[in-house]
Amino acid sequence: MRITRVTCHKIGQPLSPGFESATMQFHQRQHLLVEIECDNGTIGWGECLGVADANRTYVNAMANLLIGKNPLDIEPLWLNLYNTFRDQGQRGAVINAISGIDVALWDIKGKVLDMPVYQLMGGAFRTEIPLYATGGFRPMGQPRLEALKAEVSQMVENGFSAVKIKIGFGIDADLEAIALTRELIGPDRALMIDANHGYDAVAAIRLGNAAATFNIDWFEEPVVPEVLSQYQDVRAKQPIPVAAGETWHTKWGTQAALTAQAIDILQPDVCGIGGLSEAKKVLTLCEANATRVVPHVWGTGIAIAAGLHFHAIIPPNPAALEPLNVPFEYDQTENLFQTQLLSEPLRQHNGLLSVPQQPGLGVDVNRDVLAKFTVA
Repeated sequence: MRITRVTCHKIGQPLSPGFESATMQFHQRQHLLVEIECDNGTIGWGECLGVADANRTYVNAMANLLIGKNPLDIEPLWLNLYNTFRDQGQRGAVINAISGIDVALWDIKGKVLDMPVYQLMGGAFRTEIPLYATGGFRPMGQPRLEALKAEVSQMVENGFSAVKIKIGFGIDADLEAIALTRELIGPDRALMIDANHGYDAVAAIRLGNAAATFNIDWFEEPVVPEVLSQYQDVRAKQPIPVAAGETWHTKWGTQAALTAQAIDILQPDVCGIGGLSEAKKVLTLCEANATRVVPHVWGTGIAIAAGLHFHAIIPPNPAALEPLNVPFEYDQTENLFQTQLLSEPLRQHNGLLSVPQQPGLGVDVNRDVLAKFTVA
């Protein structure tokens, strides 16, 4: 069996209204899917986290290194891609591209061997994953608190037991939003905050100390990911557990953060960390460093499926808190691709998502929907 074709699919969805985090604006959703086809007709699907155009450039550049190769040789293929493009970047679009390719190769392997990916990767500790709702972005052209009240109220009505909101819009404004959210969800639901590295250490420490009274489960990306010493300061000088990791790509980037003792919770994304192959190695690093793993998930139904297989194999740490210590991030912004892209959508039930049991990732793409949303 040999790889015969590597195809990028850039899909897009206009947003109305758009929304923003502390560091980014979203006027439309765009995602890059990777389709790998083999000479026996087997097809694998993957997805790249991040900017679709940048990722597409690198996936297309890597395609010639895959054509004619055996798709089951995932480790040699991964290392060859990394070594070839190492000088172009050890994080960012290069690793996002490798991630999408790697996920597609695991999808192929599972289909060929007639096994779900999580079994190929060592077996499941859980096959149903509790969800937490991610939202609370600042909508463009709308009063933030009014929109936040409506959004969080809907999360509560939908039965989510945990909620994460975006902050990084100024300390006083953030504290007002956090207080409103805690009031809306009550004392028993978990609440997390995500600054998308919008603060420096001084402001993050001040915010963390003031917000701690609202019983926050974690403070995500308080400062820029490049400066680990700032993470150390924030972790040491305010009481909320510090989480990060969606931009610390590969085992090398992760090891640097773990060695620095910069975080309490690591948040790798399989579509950005280097794929399922690298994500599994990162789990071993986290076990060795007694660091909790709560992955980042952002994308289409393909990313969700890959994330579910990864969640399934995360060892309980600590076991006494299972299953609540491995919640699944479930995006609550406008996102048609969560459900419509898949032939059989992954739907939540009672605040849970089930890990697909079919071979490979266990999902397939609706070609009509793919064509409808493809961006030239």
